[in-house]
Amino acid sequence: MATVIVMPALGNSVESCLIVSWSVTEGDTIAENGILCEVETDKASMEVPSTASGTVLKLLWEEGDDVPVMQPLLVVGEPGEDPAPALADVGFSGAAEPGPEAAPEPAAEAPVAPAATAAAAPADGAYGSSPRARNLAAAEGIDIAAVPAGTGPGGRVIARDVAAVADGTTKAAARAGAVAGEGTGLGGRVSQADLTAPAAPVEEASAPTTAPAAAADSGFPGPYTETPLKGIRKVISERMMHSLASSAQLTYTTTARAQGLLEMRKRLKNSDPVLGMNKVTIGDLVGFAAVKTAARHPAHNAHLVDGVLTTFERVHLGFACDTPRGLLVPTIRDASRLSLGQFSAISKDLAAQAIDGNINPDLLSGATFTVSNLGGFGIESFTPLLNVPQTAILGVDAIFPRAYTDEDGQVRTEQRIGLSLTADHRVIDGADAARFLKDLVAFLENIEIAVLS
Repeated sequence: MATVIVMPALGNSVESCLIVSWSVTEGDTIAENGILCEVETDKASMEVPSTASGTVLKLLWEEGDDVPVMQPLLVVGEPGEDPAPALADVGFSGAAEPGPEAAPEPAAEAPVAPAATAAAAPADGAYGSSPRARNLAAAEGIDIAAVPAGTGPGGRVIARDVAAVADGTTKAAARAGAVAGEGTGLGGRVSQADLTAPAAPVEEASAPTTAPAAAADSGFPGPYTETPLKGIRKVISERMMHSLASSAQLTYTTTARAQGLLEMRKRLKNSDPVLGMNKVTIGDLVGFAAVKTAARHPAHNAHLVDGVLTTFERVHLGFACDTPRGLLVPTIRDASRLSLGQFSAISKDLAAQAIDGNINPDLLSGATFTVSNLGGFGIESFTPLLNVPQTAILGVDAIFPRAYTDEDGQVRTEQRIGLSLTADHRVIDGADAARFLKDLVAFLENIEIAVLS
C-alpha cells in the first residue's frame, strides 16, 4: 500500500515549514533517507529526508507553501498506484492548501495529521493555540477564541491563522470605511477592537472644496519592486511588533573605559594556540562580562509572562546574529557555568550554524538574557528591542576615543565602549537598570579579574 510521508517536526518550537524547493517530482524513484525537499522554518533552513522508499505518486504542496508540521507532504508507493486510499486513511483531502499569503477559505473538512501523530482535541471542542499565535493575536487586538479552528495539527490555531484573520479584518475595514482616522493599535494600526467600538459621529463639511490639480508626471514614482514578507522576515516583523506592543521598554546608556579590554584582547590574540584563547574577541569579553552581571541581577535574567515574573539562577545567553536570512538569536545554554574559552568557542560554533542555516531550531530559544553587538558597525548608541518574554537586553556599541581632563587639568583622550541597556519598566526601575550598568562597567574595566571570578 502507498505510504504518506508527513512534514517532520523540526524542533519543539516549529509550527510549520515553508517549502523552498522540491528535490523530487511525481514519478521519481526515491530511496529511504533520500532528500525530498528543502524547507525553511521561522528560524533555519534544512533538507527533509524521506522516511520510506518507492515511487513519488503525488506531491501535495507547491513550492512557497507553508506546511504545518505533521501534515501529509507527499505520497510514495508502487508505480501507477492510486494515492487516494492512503490519503483517505489519514483524513487528507489530497489537494494542496493555500500558500502563506492567501487567507484560507472555509472548508467542509479540514485536513488532519496521520492518526498516529495527530494531537487529540480537548473534550470541549477547543483545539488550542500555539504561543506564537497567541502573541500575534495580542499584538493585533484579536480575541484568540474568535479565530476559527486552525490549520495546525489537530486543528490547532497557529500564527498564520491569526494573520489571516487580521488581514481579513483590516481589508474589511478599508472596504467598508468602518474606522475613521487612525486605529488604536501600534503605529495607528486598525485592530479588531477598533472595528467593534461605536462609530464616532462624522461632522458634515460646511462646503465642498477642490484641491488644485497637480501636474501629471508620467514617470512618477519610477520603477519599484514589491516583495511580500514571508518566512523568517515575516516572523521577525511579527516579533518586533509584538515586543513593542506587549512591554514597557526603556533604554539606558553609559560608557566604560575600554583600554583593559583592548590590552587583554591583544594578549589573548598573541597567546600560544595550544591554550585555545587566541580567537577570543572583544565581543566575547563583553558577552562574558554581561553574563557575570546578569547572574547578580535576577530581575534582568528573567521572563515576564501574564503578570508572573520568573527569575533564573543560571544565565542562558542569547546573542543577536546577522545571517543571510535575517536576524537569528542562538542561545548559549548555561553560559554562567562556562569558562571564557568555552564561552568563546560555543558562541562561534552557534553563530556558524546560524549563518549556514543548519542550526537546530531548539538552540534558537530558551534564552534568559540577550546581547546585541553593533559595535563592529561603528554604532555608538542604539535602542535594542526586548526579546520577549525576557525583561532586559544589552546593546554593545563601538569603542571610540573620548576627551577627558586628568588630575593636572590636562586634556587627554581615552578609549571607551558604549553600552545600551533596554529593560522592561514593568519590573525593572531606572535605579535597578543603573545598578546593572554600574556593575557591568566595573566588570569591563577590570576584565582580567572578572574572567577569574
